[in-house]
Amino acid sequence: MALVSGLTSEETARYSRHIILPEIGLAGQARLKQASVLVVGAGGLGCPAALYLAAAGVGTIGLADFDKVEAHNLQRQVLHATADVGRPKTESGARHLHALNPNVRIVQHTEGVRPENAVELFARYDLIVDGSDNFPTRYLNTDAAFFAKRPLVYGSIFKFEGQVTVFDPHSGGPCYRCLFPEPPPPGSVPNCGEAGVLGALCGVIGSLQAMEAIKRLSGITDGLVGRLLVIDALTMSFRSLNVRKDPECPVCGGHASIRSIEPDRYAGGCAVDPVGSRVEQTTPDDTDEDFEQSPAPLEMEVHAAANLFKRRRARLLDVREPFELNICQIDGATHIPMRQIPQHIGNLPTDEPMLVFCHHGGRSRQVTQFLRAQGFEHVSNIRGGIDAWAREIAPEMQRY
Repeated sequence: MALVSGLTSEETARYSRHIILPEIGLAGQARLKQASVLVVGAGGLGCPAALYLAAAGVGTIGLADFDKVEAHNLQRQVLHATADVGRPKTESGARHLHALNPNVRIVQHTEGVRPENAVELFARYDLIVDGSDNFPTRYLNTDAAFFAKRPLVYGSIFKFEGQVTVFDPHSGGPCYRCLFPEPPPPGSVPNCGEAGVLGALCGVIGSLQAMEAIKRLSGITDGLVGRLLVIDALTMSFRSLNVRKDPECPVCGGHASIRSIEPDRYAGGCAVDPVGSRVEQTTPDDTDEDFEQSPAPLEMEVHAAANLFKRRRARLLDVREPFELNICQIDGATHIPMRQIPQHIGNLPTDEPMLVFCHHGGRSRQVTQFLRAQGFEHVSNIRGGIDAWAREIAPEMQRY
């Protein structure tokens, strides 16, 4: 087939609705074909972003994710189907993107983004779309994008609120650390597994990220550089906030203190760590000795907790909501929803070891701290909650 400005006749027909836009035209569509985008995370934001990038004819799309598809992902991660449960997200995503547009090259990065590979990986692509869902990875991504000299399209969601912007400090705009110099205190912000998220909002934010990438790569505009778009899906209100480059930014400022990617700075990696930054780990062998101490460890590793419970050395306290019990539960655990703990505090033993758990460990850590303040010295939080229990202790258990 004849090439017209780098496009075959089939591609010209496929992208004709783009090409008739004067702002894009044949030249802009050809630039999209020659472009490469790395989508970090094939989850709630990465799925719709990748779909629209592939549909738009971006020549090379990288998918970086180490996770596998789970049933609870399907409420919002529209790149995957029920039959994909258990498959690597990159594999599932690549197959569906190729089915949508076989002209696009899909590259799978099954190891995800790690401090050891981030800068080199980002440097292979023209632009980064950040679909990560936790603070350590967001800081890693923005730092790596700066050192690789690549623009990064940022998106985030929380319950009914979403945010989108473009970080490109090398063109005079701010970076993520100009907006948030340091991560929030561990445990202060729940993840979507604890707080919930409106699935359709992921589609809105991910699509906006794709739109920002397409506009920039086709040469229309730099888009949201220097502006943060904030969306409230409950009221359907949109706000645009100006974000200035911080001259004292630790990464892109004039006297930067962060000059390289150091793995310890991004502890937790792509896994959300909703519990404390100072973790007191225990193992089954030292559990009994630790529980004889006063106070007991603030937090306990799931295997040690299961060992104590199996030997009837501690009580399990489930502080999840009633609807969560319909998904999965641990036989023998006492159930008191988090909000009801104060009114039931008189029914809890002060001298008996208790292990508190929720879904991922965020709510249960707050309950643990509350009970300790009330004089319960033998209370510990189970790190990772019932999700960790399902992964490590009872793999037959339904996860969510």
